[in-house]
Amino acid sequence: MRKIQIGVIGDSSCSEEEVNLANEVGKEIALHDATLICGGRGGIMEGVSQGCKENKGLVIGILPGENETDSKANAFLDVVIPTNLGWTRNSIVALASDGLIIIGGKSGTLSEISFGWMYDKPLVALTDPLIPDNTWGRKLAGKQLDDRRKDKIWEANTPKHAVELLMTKILNKRTNHPK
Repeated sequence: MRKIQIGVIGDSSCSEEEVNLANEVGKEIALHDATLICGGRGGIMEGVSQGCKENKGLVIGILPGENETDSKANAFLDVVIPTNLGWTRNSIVALASDGLIIIGGKSGTLSEISFGWMYDKPLVALTDPLIPDNTWGRKLAGKQLDDRRKDKIWEANTPKHAVELLMTKILNKRTNHPK
């Protein structure tokens, strides 16, 4: 069976506390021998990339620009995929992931949440108290986006819980819908 690919989505400009939480999520992804997929830039993406890389995990960055420089790629990426698609690259992040962890987030993250929902990917929102209430991850945690799916955006209050919950959802989906 191939490795699980976990997408982590969140804003490129956020608090240091959110970056630290993302770092912990990245560490847990590596410890669970999963591959990290993210937008490859700063903020949440850099924090999760660093945590994964420092724990010997594989980090894939789906960049918005045509190269690392114009995309402002973070230094912790193992695989760089420039798209020159701008925000449209958010659909690729969601589609390439087996499931997504949401850490805070603004409008760009909201688009990734929507793509993940439409592509039938399990979604887990990290609801640690350090994440501001006005972010999309917090606003949508525990909610069903629309009637095209019967589940919801699952809630996890710690980085470890977020990764373990998403891994369970992905493995259950693979078992129930083998390809």
